[in-house]
Amino acid sequence: MKNKFILTLLSSFTLLIILFSCSSMPEKAQPVDRFDVNRYLGTWYEIARFDYRFEKDLDNAIAQYSLNEEGNVNVVNSGYNFKKNKWVSVNGTAKFRGDKNTAALKVSFFGPFYSGYNVVALEDYKYALIAGKNLDYLWILSREKTIPENIKQNFITKAQEIGYDTSKLIWVKQDRKSPFEK
Repeated sequence: MKNKFILTLLSSFTLLIILFSCSSMPEKAQPVDRFDVNRYLGTWYEIARFDYRFEKDLDNAIAQYSLNEEGNVNVVNSGYNFKKNKWVSVNGTAKFRGDKNTAALKVSFFGPFYSGYNVVALEDYKYALIAGKNLDYLWILSREKTIPENIKQNFITKAQEIGYDTSKLIWVKQDRKSPFEK
């Protein structure tokens, strides 16, 4: 009886981890379709983001994407912690949640725990708007350290339509070259 209880408890815990770690995206967000991961690979500069603990006090943040042998995406996020005066970097893996032609992925930097990574707007694979698992996570990325004003405004409008409070965006300083940049 005790073993059955433990097995039930472990099964319930595993199910909760799966449910909460795979939360995908805000209700009004739609991932880009006809997505070509090969065109998305490479270096992206973080133009703006919602602040959260893993990127706290970072400027000059970049994300670098490459394919691994399993067809998943290797992720290297890095930035300069201006309070500690040092560069930091973290490695992760992103996997498609379904069809590889749809830009709905899940990313993990910490073992079996995944979070939503959804490209919800994409301009010629030069500029991207990324929605996280909920309305607490949002990024604007660019292949360059700047973004044209019209695209920036289009992304802000799109984010607001999804339900984001864009007044919370932090505009990331991009004035250094990362030692992690390829």
